[in-house]
Amino acid sequence: MRARQLGLKLGNHRPGKHNAITDVRGVRVGHSTIIEKSGRRRTARGPVRTGVTAILPNAGNIFEERVVGAGFVLNGAGEVAGFTQVLEWGLIETPILLTNTLSVGKVSDATVKIMVDRFPGIGREQDVIIPVVGECDDSWLNDIAGRHVTSENVAEAINTAASGPVAEGNVGGGTGMITCDFKGGIGTSSRRLSEEAGGYTVGVLVMSNFGRMRDLRMDGIPVGKLLEPLFKDADKRESIYGSIIAVLATDAPLLQHQLARVCKRVALGIGRVGSYAAHGSGEIVIGFSTANTVPRQTRRMVAKMTFLLDPRLDAIYEATIEATEEAILNAICMAESMIGVDGRVARALPLDRVREIIAAYYATVAAVTDVSQT
Repeated sequence: MRARQLGLKLGNHRPGKHNAITDVRGVRVGHSTIIEKSGRRRTARGPVRTGVTAILPNAGNIFEERVVGAGFVLNGAGEVAGFTQVLEWGLIETPILLTNTLSVGKVSDATVKIMVDRFPGIGREQDVIIPVVGECDDSWLNDIAGRHVTSENVAEAINTAASGPVAEGNVGGGTGMITCDFKGGIGTSSRRLSEEAGGYTVGVLVMSNFGRMRDLRMDGIPVGKLLEPLFKDADKRESIYGSIIAVLATDAPLLQHQLARVCKRVALGIGRVGSYAAHGSGEIVIGFSTANTVPRQTRRMVAKMTFLLDPRLDAIYEATIEATEEAILNAICMAESMIGVDGRVARALPLDRVREIIAAYYATVAAVTDVSQT
């Protein structure tokens, strides 16, 4: 189930229709999931627990109708291919792909082929492209060195990308991911601002793969510490802290520097769940705004943009933090237990026990509030 079904009361802003990044008009998400074989790891033969997730920033032609892009690196022990160009130009002109660490090159290559087939002028009449591809390390469950992601998987993720509800948990790039010693993966959430705040939508999608059980917090509740005694003998990836890639989308009209400021607030949402951005982890955020499109060329080589004045950003900052926190929690809550290489088990979050912890916490808060008011 998703986090809100546990009774969590997350944030001050209301979610969008699907509580997903796809609530930002035009944004689509697709997955390709690879789950094959079991038993001992045999490099290039499996077991395989990995995949690809694709985020398409607009419903039109992202190559010809580029969107404003930006990003933020909280800790850089990770990679997003194409990130440097996004920061330099302030534009995104390809789909955004998420996968495992050792498949970044294959995913980038496959994306280039798909786009060159669609736009034959790339590299001749038009600039070359550098696809945006983010990664996390799924080697605890997956035969990562076997590099099992294929061009067909990339094509499936891109071609099946759709609006509406988004599959979460053990899907796409999140198939082999772990969060706070529980099974993690893909998660998403959104916030719709009030009309007084502009009525804009902010959506976040994460590939969540970080943290220790003891640090897990849900709406500030130290759930991880309360669960840890139940899992003292469970399998844990002690030598790997993990990483997270977050993708932020909004229909608020923002300039690149404004969008970069919003991306920084994603890091605050990651921290709310319990990350301290360990030495070996990568917390990387990439964001885009769909409000303005930037053509590759116009007759006079001039384009106009609208943008918010900076004082209007506060509500977007708050919504971003809330959506990030809930996206991570959705990734954990929607993931199921998984057996990976060498029989390793990533256990699902025990939702019934978590529901009891949350109910007890809110009941205590309500009782204290009643006493203080009396």
